[in-house]
Amino acid sequence: MEKTLNRIHPVSDPEATYFLQVSWEKDLGTGFGLLLSDCQCAWTGTVSGADISREAADIEMDRQKYVEELRKALIAGEESAGKYNFVIS
Repeated sequence: MEKTLNRIHPVSDPEATYFLQVSWEKDLGTGFGLLLSDCQCAWTGTVSGADISREAADIEMDRQKYVEELRKALIAGEESAGKYNFVIS
């Protein structure tokens, strides 16, 4: 299993710091787990391969392109800093 951990500052609360851990087997496109923490509370979730396919279809984007955008937004870290915004709700 592979994992990444990134520090994020959501646009919904730019002064706050959150940590986002993403874990996956083999390929992000087969699904992944998320853990989000503000160092006081933590939230977890999973995204299945079917969820990814459905979301890509909903926005009419090629599935592989969508997976690449997910990779950039969720696990690329510094190389994508400032290119993606997070909103915590």
